[in-house]
Amino acid sequence: MFTTPTRGIITALVLAATAMPVAAETIVRDVEVTADMDALQNAEAAERWTNLADDLENAIVANLVGMTGEEGAKVLIDIDEVELANSFQSAMGVADSRLVGDVAVTHDSDNTKFDAYKLTVTFEQAGPFFLPGTDLTAITTDSEEYYDGMIAAFADHVVQKLK
Repeated sequence: MFTTPTRGIITALVLAATAMPVAAETIVRDVEVTADMDALQNAEAAERWTNLADDLENAIVANLVGMTGEEGAKVLIDIDEVELANSFQSAMGVADSRLVGDVAVTHDSDNTKFDAYKLTVTFEQAGPFFLPGTDLTAITTDSEEYYDGMIAAFADHVVQKLK
């Protein structure tokens, strides 16, 4: 079926592919999210997002199925309260809203697992996380759908970066 030179090339490619290291998922031992809701000057935002830290932490952990262990990386997230408050200002539409946080990944013994970045999730990026049939034009920044979608999108981005 294959000529001898073709078999040799295929064999070499298969051997090279199996010899290449496979990027391993990061095993996570702890997730910690902080958000200083007392720092929000916008009372509506503070009320709506009261449980943000716990809800985001739970969403991330739920997405880490098969990626957790007693030893592993620690994921620390600090939500930017100023950006959160700005997303609730009446001059800004829901399409311009975003959830921003600083993400740090540390590890006690594996220096290859360190990472730090600012993650911004926009309303547009949260679109796939809304329930099917959701009228995106009717969503407001204080709706439950908006809150759930933004949390889900942020958690998904954090977990995808760990893979």
